[in-house]
Amino acid sequence: MTPAELSRTVLDAVCRAVDAGELDVVPPERVTLTEPGPGGCGDFATNVALRLARPAGRPPLHVADILRARLLDADGVRDVVVTGPGFLNISLHARDDLLTGLVREIRARGTEYGYGDALAGQTVVLRVPYEVRAEIVADAVARIIATQGGRAEIEHGEPVTLRPVPAPEDPAPLGPDAARWALLHPAPHDRPRITADHLVQREINPLFRIRYAHARVRALLRNADDLGFSAEPGELGFADHAGTADADYRGYARAGEPVSEAHFGGAPAEPRTPHPLQAPLLDHPRILRTAATAHAPDRLARHLLTVADALLPLLPEVLPVGEEKPGVAHRARLALAEAAGAVLAGGLSLLGIDAPEHL
Repeated sequence: MTPAELSRTVLDAVCRAVDAGELDVVPPERVTLTEPGPGGCGDFATNVALRLARPAGRPPLHVADILRARLLDADGVRDVVVTGPGFLNISLHARDDLLTGLVREIRARGTEYGYGDALAGQTVVLRVPYEVRAEIVADAVARIIATQGGRAEIEHGEPVTLRPVPAPEDPAPLGPDAARWALLHPAPHDRPRITADHLVQREINPLFRIRYAHARVRALLRNADDLGFSAEPGELGFADHAGTADADYRGYARAGEPVSEAHFGGAPAEPRTPHPLQAPLLDHPRILRTAATAHAPDRLARHLLTVADALLPLLPEVLPVGEEKPGVAHRARLALAEAAGAVLAGGLSLLGIDAPEHL
C-alpha cells in the first residue's frame, strides 16, 4: 500500500463513520500522513482525529477510537494504535510491500513525486531586498510554492517579508550551482559561507554527495541496460535492511565491488527493519509542503542530503557480481535507487541546481 493509497483508506474510514452516523462532520478533502513521532509506533501516523474532534463535538480520543475500528477492517492495515491526545498510528502488513508500493509511486510520478495542493489557488507575495541571497532564496521559494499548487510573486520594497542574512561576499566565483547551494543550504538566519569548500569533489562536500549519488544512479541504470535487465520494484533480498545502514560509508567508492545475496549467508531472509531509504522517501512530500509554507528552501536542501546519505551505501549492491545473473533482488535495488535518484533530481531542480548524468 502506497502512502497515497493509505491516505485514501483513512479518508474512506472517515466517510464510512459519517455515513453510519458515528460522526457528524464534513469529511476533509485529504488526510495527511507523517512518520510516527515520539511515543508513536507503526509505519504512519495521522492527526485526522484531532482535526475532526471540534467540528464533531467529540473528544479527540473518542473520534480516534471510532476511526481505529474502521481502519482495522481495511485491507493492508495490520494494526492501529491510538497515542497521545488522539494520534492514529498505523502499521501495515509486510514492510517490504510498503517500500515496494512507495517505489512504484515515485517511479510513476518521477521528479514530481511529493507535489500537492497545500497552497492551491493561493498567491504568495515575497517582498525581498536588493541583495543576492534574498533573490536566490526567493527564486527557490517560488519554485517550491508551485509544487503545492500556489503561485509566488517576487517584489522589491517595504515591508520586506523575506530577508535572509546576506552573503558576506559575492558568491559568483563559485559558479552557479555551488553558489546557489552556499546560499540555500544554511537556514535564513545563518550567515552563508562563501568558500572553496563548496567546490571540493569529495565526501566532505554535501553538494558533491548529493550530485554524486544522482550521477551514480544514472550510471547504474546505463550499466544495467548493458547487462540486459531493468528496474522492477520488489523485495530487496537483504538479510537485514539495518545492515545496509551500518555499512562502511565509503562503500559507495568501491563501485566495482557490489555485494550479492551470498554475502548475507544464502537465501534472503524476511527484513526485520525498514530500509534506511524508506523514511526519507516517505517524508519527501511533507518536506516540500513545509518548505513551501515556511518559505524555507534550506529544509529541502538538508532533506536531499539525508536521502543521498541513505542511498550511497545501497549503490555498490545493485549490480550482479562476476558470473552472477541479474535476479529479482537486483531489479528491486535498481528500482529503489532510481526512485531515490528521481527525488534528488527533482529537489535539486527546485533549488535551481543541475543534477548531472555524469560526474
